Amino acid sequence: MTASAPTRVLLVDDQELVRVGFRLILERAGLDVVGEAADGAVGVDAAADLRPDVVLMDIRMPVMDGIEATRRILEADASRRVLALTTFDLDEVVFAAVRAGASGFLLKDVPPADLVHAVGVVARGEAMLAPTVTARLLERFAAAPSPDAALPPDLDLTEREVEIIRLVARGRSNAEIGAALFLSESTVKTYVSRLLAKLGAHDRVQIAILAYESGLVRPGERAE
Repeated sequence: MTASAPTRVLLVDDQELVRVGFRLILERAGLDVVGEAADGAVGVDAAADLRPDVVLMDIRMPVMDGIEATRRILEADASRRVLALTTFDLDEVVFAAVRAGASGFLLKDVPPADLVHAVGVVARGEAMLAPTVTARLLERFAAAPSPDAALPPDLDLTEREVEIIRLVARGRSNAEIGAALFLSESTVKTYVSRLLAKLGAHDRVQIAILAYESGLVRPGERAE
């Protein structure tokens, strides 16, 4: 192949006008919209059949909502990336989507350029959540630590890895983590990639959730 294939996108939304508008925007930008679904149950089946790189997933739909559909899609294939769509910026809805495995969220009235950018970010395996949003959501909604949520001891995390997990959970970027720990940004990126594999996490937002649920970081705790 002389060039990389375009990102394959599946649209899951019960509003046909939304799907038509998003398809037009994405295809004009050179992305490949491989299919559409009008509810979460059909979306789960379509994701299995069409194997898209990114699923644009509405949250509120009949038959099966986007939260459950996201969970099922990622249980079937963790390599899929889901970008949640919401009408209102509600913390509860956004956190539920992220906790189900979504790599980010967008409001449905997002400008076309931002939609295309977000799909690209998620397709690269990154999270489409601003650090301040990540910190706000986790501080408010992360479950209280419990013995069942503790990180397995056989992970054998180093002291440095634990430090990086804590800083990721506080919404710090790679550059900010590097400055805090006197490491280069590329070194931090390597650590984060290693932690994703160790923890079985989709992206850094999932690392942050694990950090709160395991008690490595506690709601209200301030960064050093």
